[in-house]
Amino acid sequence: MVKTGDKFYAKAADDVLQEKGECGGAVTATLKYLLQNRVVDGVLAMGHGADIYDGKPKFITDPKRVTELSGSLRCAPILHANVLRKYLNGAKDMRIAVVGVGCDCVALEKLGKKGVINVDNLILIGLNCGGMLPPVKAQEMIQKLFETDPTDVVNEEIANGYFIIETTAHERKELRIDDLEEMGWGRRANCRRCEVKIPRMADLAFGKWGVTGPDSSTATFVEVCSEAGAQLLGDAIVAGALITEDPLPRGLEVRDHVEKAMLKLAAKWQRHDFVTGDAKDEYWLAQFSKCIKCYGCIDACPICACDNCKIECKEPLWIESNELPPSPKFQFTRAAHMSDDCVNCGQCEDACPAEIPLSTFFQQSSKEYAKLFARFDELTSM
Repeated sequence: MVKTGDKFYAKAADDVLQEKGECGGAVTATLKYLLQNRVVDGVLAMGHGADIYDGKPKFITDPKRVTELSGSLRCAPILHANVLRKYLNGAKDMRIAVVGVGCDCVALEKLGKKGVINVDNLILIGLNCGGMLPPVKAQEMIQKLFETDPTDVVNEEIANGYFIIETTAHERKELRIDDLEEMGWGRRANCRRCEVKIPRMADLAFGKWGVTGPDSSTATFVEVCSEAGAQLLGDAIVAGALITEDPLPRGLEVRDHVEKAMLKLAAKWQRHDFVTGDAKDEYWLAQFSKCIKCYGCIDACPICACDNCKIECKEPLWIESNELPPSPKFQFTRAAHMSDDCVNCGQCEDACPAEIPLSTFFQQSSKEYAKLFARFDELTSM
């Protein structure tokens, strides 16, 4: 019997899914099982667009099409929360399996608490995430540092601290992520600072970290994070959709080590990116002076779900004035409004045409407000 907290090495029982999926196709096999057995009405996940740098959300109801979702896309940082909320009625009238990384799972969890989506109709398939790369910059990096035509790359991955590419000629090239980031390349800034590496708020968390021994490239590590996840995994095993075995003790140690190392690295990047001291206010005022009031940050935010923006009510001059730059009070007020909601997904920063480092501002603000609230609770409980 599968229980919450259990951990396994898993792979698809179907040879075709093993081949088409990544690391044994465990995620693909799980999604196909859910659709075939009508546990869900559809699956929402990332699929390939024009190339490996282009991802697009796909909603699939036919189990025969599930392999369209196979493989990872580390240069396509798109979340599903907005898609679910805006185009699938917040899962209020259908049961949906959603595949997402940590920030996506956190966003769905928060939207559920707001009543914007029906989390009871969701099965969350979480994916371990060491970070995503911005698609345009990734192609520039491959051209300059790997000396490879980006269109010749057929696969990319992050493994053991390296960014690795494979070309049409079956050539593999790799560079250390730390070295790339010291040179200004590598992962998106918010990903470097991320503290949700294994999404345990999901029902099941899948990833390659901790798979050692003969299964190192042919199986996926899965952690059971909820009773619903335990039921799902147990049923999929009984139905013959998945093959599982207990992880090696060394694998458990490796997975724990990788997670701790990445969290330590996230703390380093937070110290590097966060602006403190006397220069803080001047820095952010200068950044917000670049704002053109396009609303891209709000439109992209997976958490901004107010029918009528509450901040606009507090800052009417933002709406009434046509002057540029607009008042920076809007962004500071929004930071307070978002203090308990920001998931550090970086969507706002990706959407900003003025290239304001918004994810840094909101993540730092959220942490500062959290400390303030904790201190307030401490004082009021004395």
